[in-house]
Order: sequence, then C-alpha cells, then structure tokens
Amino acid sequence: MTVLVTGGAGYIGSHMVLALRDSGERVVVLDDLSTGHRDAVPEGVPLIIGDVSDQALVRDIVAQHGVSALAHFAARIVVPDSVADPLGYYEANTVKTRALIAAVQDAGVGQVIFSSTAAIYGEPEESPVSEEVPPAPINPYGRSKLMSEWMLADAAHVLPLRYVVLRYFNVAGADPQGRSGQSTPNATHLIKVACEAALGKRPGLSIFGTDYPTPDGTCLRDYIHVTDLADAHLRALAHLRGGGDNLVLNCGYGHGFSVREVIAMVKRVSGSDFPVTEAPRRAGDPAALVSRADKLPGLLGWKPRHDDLETIVRHALEWERRRA
Repeated sequence: MTVLVTGGAGYIGSHMVLALRDSGERVVVLDDLSTGHRDAVPEGVPLIIGDVSDQALVRDIVAQHGVSALAHFAARIVVPDSVADPLGYYEANTVKTRALIAAVQDAGVGQVIFSSTAAIYGEPEESPVSEEVPPAPINPYGRSKLMSEWMLADAAHVLPLRYVVLRYFNVAGADPQGRSGQSTPNATHLIKVACEAALGKRPGLSIFGTDYPTPDGTCLRDYIHVTDLADAHLRALAHLRGGGDNLVLNCGYGHGFSVREVIAMVKRVSGSDFPVTEAPRRAGDPAALVSRADKLPGLLGWKPRHDDLETIVRHALEWERRRA
C-alpha cells in the first residue's frame, strides 16, 4: 500500500513524507514545486511534478504506484494574500481539491487525510476553541478550506470515502534530525521570520497590531511542532486503515503564546538581538486562536513529544543555520 502525499515537497508535507518513510510506508509525492523544493523529498521517494487538479495524472499515479490513501497538503496558506487574491485561493484550495478528490475516488482510493486550518473558526467567542464551535472564517483562506471540508463530508454520504480532517493551529519548528524545515521564500510565519532576523537574514521584523484584546496587546497563537503534527497524520492514517469513522480534529497543544513572547524566546535561544517595529494590524488576523486539544489524544492516542516553545524555536533556528 502506498500513500500519495500532495504538496510533499513543501514544509508540512515533507515532514509527513519523512514520518511515513520512518515508519516503513511506501510514499509517492505530487507537487508542482511552486513553493516546494525538490531536495525536500528524500532520496528514493518518487516525485511527480504536476498539478493536483490534473485528474488524468492523478489516476495514473494511483494506478502505477498502488496508492491506497491520500494525504492532501497542497494549498495556498498566507492569510493576507488570500484577502488580496480571494479567487486565486478558492481556485487553489477549493476547486483543485474538488478535482483531486474526484480523481482519487475514480481510481478507487477511499481514505483521505485533509490538511485544514484553525482559520475556519474566525474569531471564536470561546477560548480554547473546540471542534464543536460553529465555523465562522473571516478571510478567504479559512473559507476556502472550510468549503473543502464540506465537500469531503458531503461526498462521504454517497461515496465509499472515509476521511480525517486535521485543523492545524500554528505549525512551527523543524525535523529534529535536520532533514527538513521551513524553506518557503518570503515566509510570513512568525517563528520562521524571527529566526531569520536573529541570524541576520532579515533586517528585523514587525509586530502587526499591538492593540488586540490580549494580555500584551499582540496576537495569541497555539504553536504545534511540525514533527508532532506529522505524527498526528500517521495516527489518522492508522485510524482509517482500521475502519475508523470520519473525524474532524484540532491539532494544537491547548495553550498559546503572544507575538511578543515568541520574539523574546527567539532572542533568548539565539542569543541575538534584532530590531522589532510596530505596525498596523493585518487584514484577516484574529486576536487569539488557541485549541481545545483533547479529542486528538483521546480518539487517536496521540501524545506530543515537543510541546515546548523553546524546543520549537531551537529546532527552527538549527534549520535556519543549516540553510545559511
């Protein structure tokens, strides 16, 4: 049995490929390399360069490689960009996902792990936020992902399809063995940006909004180590293979850190100071997003190994130093 990983040359997808390989699974990657990197795919793992909405290509991959499950990571993910280019995000994240699901279904693949996001919650009134909170996304990125969740749920009513939707909170860090990390050019993820600033790759960074209703006025986020997230996907795959029901699960640690707290940690771990300026809020940014994270451990037996901001930052810094 082979797992098809779309977006497997990207940040999170490449860590899933590593986790699958480490557990003895066969993997094939489909990626258009628009943001991914060829060298993020381990030697020996087939990499097909192409578009996930190319249904003929997808059906051919399934047939040639004996694919039995899909882990779908390929997407556009930058919230401010989605506000500026909503139609582009609906195309990449919703329309192409619809084509991909149809293609794998046609080819007989009935197990899907879908990469979703906490952005579907918008600005929830309760914190931490549980999976039962009604979705209310405030930006096209979140809406495009929610629409894909709806498609999966609707399709599963009438097709031999079972799925696990994983709603990521803020993913950060890098493979502890140094095999992969965040390499996206012009990345906007806070820990990535702060690490680049600490190593002199950027002149500094900006805090976007200091008047939010949070303890220090800056945005509050739940950061999850990318390796722990990959392990959640492995457990989702085992759940589906065991005949488990469809699930929608938050992926986070259940506690958050502010922008200022993250910057302070990067400065402390790196031993480097760097300029920090204050800027206006960015469109589409909620004040706080922290997960209620009890369903993932309870239903899939997931146990995080890197639930520590210092560890997350240290691994991210080590990756950035390797890329210097």
